[in-house]
Amino acid sequence: MSDPHPHHHHHDEPDAPHGAEQSIDAGSQALAETLRSSFVIVKIVTGILVCVFLGSGIFTVGPQERAIILRLGKPVGDGEKALLGPGFHWSMPYPIDEYVKVSISGIQKVTSTVGWYATTPEMELAGTEMGAGPSLSPMVDGYLLTADGNIAHARATLTYHIHDPVRYVFGFLNASNAIQSAVDNSLIWAAARYPVDDIITRDVIGFNEAVRRRATELITQQNLGVTVEQCSVQSIPPRQLKEAFANVLKAEVNRSRVLNESRSYENQVLSKASADSQSRKDTAESDRSRLVNDMAGQAERFRDILPQYQQNPTLFVQQRLSETLGRSLTNVQDKIFLTESGDGRPKELRLLLNREPPKVRSEENK
Repeated sequence: MSDPHPHHHHHDEPDAPHGAEQSIDAGSQALAETLRSSFVIVKIVTGILVCVFLGSGIFTVGPQERAIILRLGKPVGDGEKALLGPGFHWSMPYPIDEYVKVSISGIQKVTSTVGWYATTPEMELAGTEMGAGPSLSPMVDGYLLTADGNIAHARATLTYHIHDPVRYVFGFLNASNAIQSAVDNSLIWAAARYPVDDIITRDVIGFNEAVRRRATELITQQNLGVTVEQCSVQSIPPRQLKEAFANVLKAEVNRSRVLNESRSYENQVLSKASADSQSRKDTAESDRSRLVNDMAGQAERFRDILPQYQQNPTLFVQQRLSETLGRSLTNVQDKIFLTESGDGRPKELRLLLNREPPKVRSEENK
């Protein structure tokens, strides 16, 4: 009575587990298909990542470069064999392998600012700088101590090229830092041996050469595999004392100008005195030669006429007197002859000789 359809109810109970089983099979199949698709995608992505990973080890070396592969920090190959020439090369990706490129012809450059005041590359390009402040700040400003106990700012730029890439890469952990340290050392070393005036104005070339020579010696001693090309040094006084140094420089310029003018005047005076002295010496020598020749000529004439005088002195005197009077009276219009009496008393006789009477002009000639 309570169950009018007992047979129908009996058939419904075993049907429920069968439907659930079909649902589980469909879900498992969908999950398996999803997993298979995911595995395919993962394989593809993994393959792509492996190709990218391996392809990241491809690199090129330029015509003016050499490369060295470091595997776990050690070079692959010994000596020159470790150098890779221009072209495409492959290495295991980082961190297994690492390659280092080295320029064999390019010019490398390091700049030492150990003695320079605080600034930045942006300020250098813009032409600006930090304020000097009332005093030097050792915390931020670099400086050099000079031989005379003063302070100066200086910075050096050294250019070099690599002639031994293997030594450059393996000789030091970082050869460029070693070169930087050598230039810093050279600036401090040279400044300690030059007074501040020589560094800034008087012997700029000498100071520059001292820095270059010291840096070259240090680099050669450390065998860094590089060759120094040139070294340029820029030196200025402390910015807080810029005006004082400018006044000193102005005084130096004025001093040099006055000294040059004095030396020029000295040279002019000495040259003129030397010329006058030489001229007087030449004149005196000429007069001496003329007088000596004249005296020699007269002495020769006296020697020639001496025998005549010795034979008859009175006659000789009369002849010379007559010759002398003849020469003296040749072009004289008025001739006056003075004589003396035999007793030595003065006797004067004046004769007017060869006076031509004036010509009277006739009326016809008028």
